[in-house]
Amino acid sequence: MPRTRKPRAGSMQFWPRVRARHSHARIRTWPKSSEQKLLGFAGYKAGMTHLLINDNAPNSMTKGADIFCPVTVVECPPIKTASIRFYKNTQNGSTLVSELFADSLEKEMERKIVAHKKKGREASDFDFVRLLCHTQPKLTGIGKKIPEIFEVAIGGSREQQVAYAKEKLGKEISIGEVFAEGQSVDIHSVTKGKGFQGPVRRFGVQLRQHKSEKSRRNPATLGAWRAQGHIMWRTAHAGKMGYHLRTEYNKWILKIGLKSDEINVKGGFVNYGLVRGNYILIKGSVGGAEKRFIRLTIPIRQNKKIPQEAPQISYISTESKQGR
Repeated sequence: MPRTRKPRAGSMQFWPRVRARHSHARIRTWPKSSEQKLLGFAGYKAGMTHLLINDNAPNSMTKGADIFCPVTVVECPPIKTASIRFYKNTQNGSTLVSELFADSLEKEMERKIVAHKKKGREASDFDFVRLLCHTQPKLTGIGKKIPEIFEVAIGGSREQQVAYAKEKLGKEISIGEVFAEGQSVDIHSVTKGKGFQGPVRRFGVQLRQHKSEKSRRNPATLGAWRAQGHIMWRTAHAGKMGYHLRTEYNKWILKIGLKSDEINVKGGFVNYGLVRGNYILIKGSVGGAEKRFIRLTIPIRQNKKIPQEAPQISYISTESKQGR
């Protein structure tokens, strides 16, 4: 009989499989844009439901028909800007040159950072500008007051970035000012933590035969380098699984809602409660547990196959998700 061959179990795309440092995602690359606006936003994952939408994909077999569509509800209360940060490109990367704070900060910010007595000054020699923003979880029902603080890039030229940052300093920015219905976004989040798991669930190795020695749910071989207790680092072993920083590209925004009554399910979303403010509906699933901090950015590689217009929604399920 021919020898059975199969690909290795466990993707090497993400390595090492370690837990994220923080529960909020870190964005290292920002897309370039000529529009004078923020290039990202943030929200809190509430849960999932489903819709009936009119398929508007031009080459779809169900074009013009109502189709079932699962969606994730992300509550997006307005974010506030705390400071303008001026950066200079150097040989060792970008360096913070100066920071200009708003006249007054929210009292919840004192739980997170120490407020500066001096307002700061505007730098004369810099290459780009970022806005330091923070969320307002007090406007949601997740029972939290301490905000998340994060930087957001601004589109346009250097002069346009400074003008926009000065205009929005100390003010609120809503989700409708950054994204529109039908637009694609990249989602950065930290996935659910699964704890300590075995190699079968962690890497998908095949179960051994029932008469195998010692164990069935372990890899059959530990690799070629076995002298003196050495084991190759590619070998599938048990360990911590989940709570990883992941990015999903080109997720479709189906709706940006202002009335929470349209989306709240009976009994509230499991482990979250009721949505109280602005929200967005994203097609498909989003990484992370309920109440997890989610960051959204404009797509770095736009998928042209996704329609740029939002489909018509004929039904939004508000049935209870309890006991599912």
